[in-house]
Amino acid sequence: MLRRINQSLGRLSRSEKRVAEWVLAHPRQATESTVAAVAQACATSEPSVIRFCRRIGLSGFRELTIRLTEALSQPVSLVHHDVSPQDSTSDATVKVVEATIQSLVDLRAALSGMPFDTVVARMMQARQFVFAGLGASGHVASDACHKFFRLGTPCSALIEPPSIRQFAAIADERDVLLMVSKNGDSRDLCEAAREARENGALVVAITDPESPLAHAASETFACDAHEDTNIYTPRSSRLVHLALLDALHVATALASGDAAAQNLSRSKDALSPTA
Repeated sequence: MLRRINQSLGRLSRSEKRVAEWVLAHPRQATESTVAAVAQACATSEPSVIRFCRRIGLSGFRELTIRLTEALSQPVSLVHHDVSPQDSTSDATVKVVEATIQSLVDLRAALSGMPFDTVVARMMQARQFVFAGLGASGHVASDACHKFFRLGTPCSALIEPPSIRQFAAIADERDVLLMVSKNGDSRDLCEAAREARENGALVVAITDPESPLAHAASETFACDAHEDTNIYTPRSSRLVHLALLDALHVATALASGDAAAQNLSRSKDALSPTA
């Protein structure tokens, strides 16, 4: 949570930035404060405090205090340190694993604010699930398709811009389009998301909550794994996306009840040696 606030500084208004800087300097005090107390400490208004919370992807001040409490209770040993050329092999491998662990801990802290119930309810009525992603996110989309089709609902994975755009053009209210992107700034994905949504489809984005894709989607699972994909191939973010889609798969299977259980059993039996 503290890293998310720090990374948001450049896109905040002047009053929101004062709130952010105060929270970063006094995180434990913030967990015990009221909106009025924080506004007074930052020499700003209570609406500015609320706007700050929403600008960083939270529902309000209460969620901010919850997220800060969770962040402050996380083990110090899970702090991420970038790998440098001076690191030994063993140190580098430990840091890679620690980065993954920290990303998953951050995901766990954010789960309660994600729209699982809304998305699963629509998926229960859908004629098909379509997973879309480009580059490394395309592999995540393909993995999700490989899991979800066993529930009995037709699935497909689209990993090229022309296919994604064409599907968006013919999508309707019976379809669920799940788009995976670390940065969420692909023009192809954003334009396809807007068109599919205008056509009535449920567009679910698994991406940075402040990204253009998040704003174009119907629902967003906020994922911010704190890695620069302009330099590195996605690692921690890819694993976060995989874990999140696994959780959504399980939630959908549970909501589907016996039908999903039977389909999962039959798909497994289909691979068993015949007598």
